[in-house]
Amino acid sequence: MLNLSSDERRVLRARAHSLQPVVSISQNGLSESVVREVEVNLGSHELIKIRVYNDDRQVREQFLATLCERLEAAPVQHIGKLLVIWRPRADDPAPPARPRAKRSEPRRSKRSFQSGSGA
Repeated sequence: MLNLSSDERRVLRARAHSLQPVVSISQNGLSESVVREVEVNLGSHELIKIRVYNDDRQVREQFLATLCERLEAAPVQHIGKLLVIWRPRADDPAPPARPRAKRSEPRRSKRSFQSGSGA
C-alpha cells in the first residue's frame, strides 16, 4: 500500500471532487471481477471514485484497505459510501504536485488611484 502525506492527500481530494464513481461494489462484495475493474480504471485514470452499496462502515473500510493492499494503491478518502483511491501510472511514479505556496504580501488592486485634483 502506498502512503501519502497530508498535503498530497489534500491535493488528490481536491482533484477527486469533480469525479464520478467509475466502479460500484454491490451487496455481492469485493469479487475478482470488481478488483479487475478497479485495476483497469486505476491504470487509465490514476485517481478514481468507487461507490459501495453497503451500509456497514467497517465493511467499506475493509474494502478500501483490501483494494489498496492488493493493487498497491493509496487510500485518499472514505466519505460516506464513496471511496477514493490513487495509484501512479507505471511510467510516472511521481507523487501528485503540491499546491503553490500562498503569497505573503496582500494582493494589490489592478486599478491605480491617483491623488490630486481631478477637475
